[in-house]
Amino acid sequence: MLKQIKGQKGFTLIELMIVVAIIGILAAIAIPNFLRYQAKSRQSEAKTNLGAIFVAETAYLSENSRYGSFSEIGYALAGTTNRYTYRSPAILGNAASSNTVGVDQIPCGAPVGCTVQTDAAPAVPSLASSTAGSVGFTASAVASIDNDPTIDGWSVNDIKGGLTVAVPDDVIS
Repeated sequence: MLKQIKGQKGFTLIELMIVVAIIGILAAIAIPNFLRYQAKSRQSEAKTNLGAIFVAETAYLSENSRYGSFSEIGYALAGTTNRYTYRSPAILGNAASSNTVGVDQIPCGAPVGCTVQTDAAPAVPSLASSTAGSVGFTASAVASIDNDPTIDGWSVNDIKGGLTVAVPDDVIS
């Protein structure tokens, strides 16, 4: 029996500690990159939804000669997992969002307990959800996508501006 125990080989404590240290270094590099890519994908969600709002507003303009609120243009997000709070112009399209849920505001739905952001938040594009009726519109999407104090804000207007640069960009490349 003693011969069997003596012939067995294994890892030393030093070798195991070196492996753990290497895994720790790799995790320290990989986790921040993963979080940044995750936040970028959440920004893509906002840009896609704002692009759909642009299409809906343009179609509504061609039929009614003015822009409208979410309830007027018939725009709604699929599901309740959106991370952003969306705003459109008010009813009749000639004023800033009144922040009325279901009319000109779609509140964030995920994560549960997310903070519904307002246009008054300092990081939101100025007058992000307003402009004159048939002249133009601006719709906005705002959220704190990585739970830091900086609010991520996106907007789209009647000339499809605002989708290329966040104001401000909460995720640094």
